[in-house]
Amino acid sequence: MLRISWLLSLLMPLLLMGTPAQALDTSAGVGLQDRALFEEKVDYTLTNQSNGDFQGQNLANTSFAGAVGRGANFQGANLHGAILTQGAFAEADFRDADLSDALMDRADFVDTDLRNAVLTGIIASGSSFSNAQIEGADFTDALLDRDDQRRLCREAEGINPSTGVATFDSLGC
Repeated sequence: MLRISWLLSLLMPLLLMGTPAQALDTSAGVGLQDRALFEEKVDYTLTNQSNGDFQGQNLANTSFAGAVGRGANFQGANLHGAILTQGAFAEADFRDADLSDALMDRADFVDTDLRNAVLTGIIASGSSFSNAQIEGADFTDALLDRDDQRRLCREAEGINPSTGVATFDSLGC
């Protein structure tokens, strides 16, 4: 009780000064953060990017939601925070790509090359990684379906050259 009265004695002069409180107007900043995240990025949502060449490109926070990227080349691309939800990326090349924190749920990664890719913190529930090459891939903190995780554990080999984490360990095998 002594602390509250002490605090009030400090604040009371400020409250009695008669300066009306003003609310902070943030309406001008609404959506700025969202726009900043996707500024100068092409939106590939629901497009056909089959056999497209994205090698080495900075595609951080780019949307490929519902896109078809069969056989596309994403080797060495920065896809940090990208949205690949419900995309079809069968036979695509993601070698050495940064897919960290990407949203990859319900996507097709059948026969995809993910060797040495960084997939830390991805959300890939409902996705298929059948026959994917994962040597050296880092899946630390990835959200995968239990069946996919078990299947990937059978193939897990190598150490990611960027993170130094073993694929087997990153999958929690």
